Amino acid sequence: MNNKKICIKNAYLLTGECESGSREKYTVVTEGRVIAHIFRQPLGEADSAVLRDCDRVIDADGMLLMPGLYNCHTHSPMTLFRGMGDNLSLDSWLNDCIFPAEDLLNDERVRVGSMMSIAEMIRGGTVSFSDMYFFCPQTAEAVGESGMKANISRSVVSFDPSADWSRDSRFAEAEALFRDYNGAFDGRVLIDVALHAEYTNVASAVRYASDMRDRLGCRTQVHLSETEREHLASIERHGRTPAGFFDDNGFLDSALSCAHCVWLSDEDIALLAERGATVVHNPGSNLKLGSGIMPLRRMLDAGINVTVGTDGAASNNKLDLLSELRLSLLLQRGASCAADSISSDEMIPIGTKNGAISQGRSGCGLIREGYAADMILVDLRGVSNLPVRSLSSSLIFSASSSDVFMTMCDGRILYENGEYKTLDEEKIKSDFMRVMGEYFPNEFAL
Repeated sequence: MNNKKICIKNAYLLTGECESGSREKYTVVTEGRVIAHIFRQPLGEADSAVLRDCDRVIDADGMLLMPGLYNCHTHSPMTLFRGMGDNLSLDSWLNDCIFPAEDLLNDERVRVGSMMSIAEMIRGGTVSFSDMYFFCPQTAEAVGESGMKANISRSVVSFDPSADWSRDSRFAEAEALFRDYNGAFDGRVLIDVALHAEYTNVASAVRYASDMRDRLGCRTQVHLSETEREHLASIERHGRTPAGFFDDNGFLDSALSCAHCVWLSDEDIALLAERGATVVHNPGSNLKLGSGIMPLRRMLDAGINVTVGTDGAASNNKLDLLSELRLSLLLQRGASCAADSISSDEMIPIGTKNGAISQGRSGCGLIREGYAADMILVDLRGVSNLPVRSLSSSLIFSASSSDVFMTMCDGRILYENGEYKTLDEEKIKSDFMRVMGEYFPNEFAL
């Protein structure tokens, strides 16, 4: 139980809305898991009285305080496959490299891969992530140990249209995961239902997953129109785009987070907006695999809730959300040949508030009294950040994950000034290297 009262003073502030930030400084006080007070400095006498019984005071002079980041699409155990198939397209990368390696996964390998990802994400200011994979209890336990948050889902594939899905082991695992872990660790872990993609699922399984979502009252995840080949093949198979296929079978709704969405048609974009679905931009992964560029501006203009993700470390190589936010903005400007097509201000909610919405986490994603104390401090005093003319501009264009000074989740500090507070970094690396040596004995070297 976290009953600590922590004061962070002298901080610049981005609340998580679309904003540039101001030159004013603030003091923010957390009590237990929530943000209790926000004061604009200088403090009045009554304000100062609130600070007298704090368990700890952190002087954040020269630092930016903002909501923690949300990684809304990843496969956390895939740190095990970082660097595999570097120069392959998605189809070859999956079929020739990843699927064969995944056939050799087990509980222990997923546990250490997940823990390595979690350590990397916490270090870079991520407080919550949306995960789609298998051996999911191992990932859930790793999240529980770390202190961060996650929406975890068992990825389902299906190829037999006549199968009885109520007897399918993958759906059974997904339901057991929900039963055992939804709301676990004081609500930090939530369980979603996930379908891998249109090209790996049949219509009857999609309808079964839609019914399961409604019955459990949970959220859903899917890969959607990641490549042109996927998009066109769906039209050939069904006479419908992937978005249309999922909508026809009841899966496309406001609970759904759609990863990638590179090749959506205008009709698809309007459909996602109408259904209230979330789109997760994964620019680093899409570029590395040569899949294309998601039309970010068109999504935002349609009123879609847009978030950002890293995808797995195997198709990105790093889990750095500040890099993804910068890349998202630069790609949009480059693709449109317009420097004013999107601003750094607009990227702030994409990385924070919108992520909380996508995960169904009310009372999260903003610096606001009564909201969850999920916050990070970013040190803007380094040589690569000065001078700071705009907080949002410095954050998006200049700052990097190495500038994250502190990561806090539910009022508990998970990382501060180079030190993990809930994890044993050396043990994580030792376990990881041991598993890597067993998993890839003929190719792994340091």
